[in-house]
Formats: sequence, structure tokens, C-alpha cells
Amino acid sequence: MDEISWDDARVFLAVAERGSFSGAALELQIGQPTVSRRIARLEEELGCALFHRGRRGTELTAQGERMLPSAQQMARWSAMMRAAASGEEAVEGRVTIAAPPGVAYDVITPFAARLREREPGVWIELLSSIDYVDLTRGAADFAVRTKPATEPALVTVATVEVEVKAYATRGYVEGLEEGWVAGDLDWICWGRPYLHLSPRPELEELFPGFSPSFEASDYMSQVRACELGMGVMWLPVMRYPGVPTRELVELDVGLPRVVSESYIVCARSMREVPRVRAVLDALLEDIEAFMGSVQSE
Repeated sequence: MDEISWDDARVFLAVAERGSFSGAALELQIGQPTVSRRIARLEEELGCALFHRGRRGTELTAQGERMLPSAQQMARWSAMMRAAASGEEAVEGRVTIAAPPGVAYDVITPFAARLREREPGVWIELLSSIDYVDLTRGAADFAVRTKPATEPALVTVATVEVEVKAYATRGYVEGLEEGWVAGDLDWICWGRPYLHLSPRPELEELFPGFSPSFEASDYMSQVRACELGMGVMWLPVMRYPGVPTRELVELDVGLPRVVSESYIVCARSMREVPRVRAVLDALLEDIEAFMGSVQSE
């Protein structure tokens, strides 16, 4: 076999990353029989098995593991070629932003509503997930992350600091017993598998034997619990004009000031694409004006 085409590598990569032929078919928007046939043909041409098929799904063989980094690099090159070939000039089209659920709900969605007036030719696609997406392969145009960029193909556009405070319903606050302290409160926070996400580790360190009153793997479920008066939740301080505020009040819990630090990360190949640059600039201006401080890199 002289060479492996990008089409074949793309199918192989989809199966490897999704862990199943059906998942790869969904991602590539082709039929599962087509995926199976393409992988079988590739294995025949290479003269080796690339996957173990079993009840638990599809796992890479040793040969498949050795091929995976090269396939991932091919995906990055493909994304870079698309960006270079686009030759965009106009500020229009879709801009995809990846962000954690809390940031997606509290920041990016209100920002997208305001952006429609500023850049009517641009629309936002929002990927709300705890997991990182591969920006080098074009999975998103830029991302809000908890850590700065470390890969050479990525750049940290800005560091953002936003103040976070404790909030609860007025009814919950009025029902607190006199002389309460922060350790007495009913805290709402992340549950499995996200026990490592703030503020849970900080609360566990502050209060030995800490146990939340409500925990969830979904951010909106936590917010809903807070709105229903089930307890107290850390939330960013937001001042977006025209955005309805939650029926919650700030609660002074007697703890040091809390600041959440995030990083805007972008692929170097996309940083100067007009539509991406316009959205990045607008987002950073809004954060500076209505939420916190921005340090551009």
C-alpha cells in the first residue's frame, strides 16, 4: 500500500475517538455499514487489524494505537488547509465557541444576544461541555478554558478574571437561623463525575466532612435547585444590560473574595480570520464592561 488517504484516515480516527462504528457514523453523517466497509478495506490493505470488536465497544489494537497520532495530525493539517484556503474578508458566517456549561449559560448566551445587533452577519454555534474540544482540528473556532494554551498550534488570546459570589433565594436567606456560619449552609455544587470542579474542592477544604445539600453533573440543574430555594450556590457577578436577573440575592458568607480565572484559547490559524477576530474582540469588550477584568495576551 503506497499511501493512506485522508478519507480513510478520517473514518479510522472517528471510530477510534468515538469508540464505536455507530458513533463514527453519526459524527461523519454516513451509514454504519459504510463505516464498517471502509475500515475492513483499510485493514485488508494494511494487512493488520486496527480494532478489537467486542460487547463493550470498539478498542484499538496495538497497530491501531501506533497509527492514531498520525491520523490526529492529518486532521490538524486538514483544518489548517481549510482555514488557509478560505481567504475570508467579510465579517459573516458561523463562529463556533466551546465553553463549560456555566460559562455557556451565564456569559456566551447573553453575549450572543447582544452580538446580533453589532454583527448581524455572524451567528454563534455554542458547544457547551466540560470536556475540551480539539481546536487544532477545527472542532471550534475558539474556547473558554480553565487552563491556558500549551500546544504550539494554540494561542491564549486573553486571561479573564470574574468575581464569584454566593447566591440564594430571598426566602432561603430569611429562613436562616441567627448566628449562622458558612459551614451551616446548604451548599449546591457539582456531583459525579465532576467532583474536581470548583467550588466543591474549595468547600471540602474549608469544611471537613463537607457534604452538599444538592449535587448534579449538570450546571442548569444546580441553578434550578438554587432558584427553588434548596440552598446556596457560587455564581458569577453579571451586569449584562437587558438580561433578566435570577430571583436570587447575594449572601455574605464571610469567606475571602472569590475570583474565577478563565482563558480564551484559539488556534493560531484562526486568530486573524475576520469573523473570528470580530467575535473575539466583541466578547472581550463585553466581559470587560459587564463582568470582570481582561488581560489580553
